[in-house]
Amino acid sequence: MMDYSWFDFLGNLGVITILVCYLSLQMGKMHSRDLLFSSLNAIGAALILLSLYVDFNLSAFLMELFWLLISFFGIMTGLTRRYREHISEQQ
Repeated sequence: MMDYSWFDFLGNLGVITILVCYLSLQMGKMHSRDLLFSSLNAIGAALILLSLYVDFNLSAFLMELFWLLISFFGIMTGLTRRYREHISEQQ
């Protein structure tokens, strides 16, 4: 019998978040440069990483760690872009 804990729920929620984000990208509902795209990917990866705390898997951990780091890069790039646009609008 399979035990389903709240860590499993968080991991599944993270997977769903990433998949919905990717589907939205493919359907043209979201753009890869959107801050929301990177933010949702970061949240999804973080939730999966939390679930791996209980049932560790090195390959999955490395995948999600780099997914999270790349998402943070996207967030920082998006914030920098917004800041530059804001500054150029004020000039």
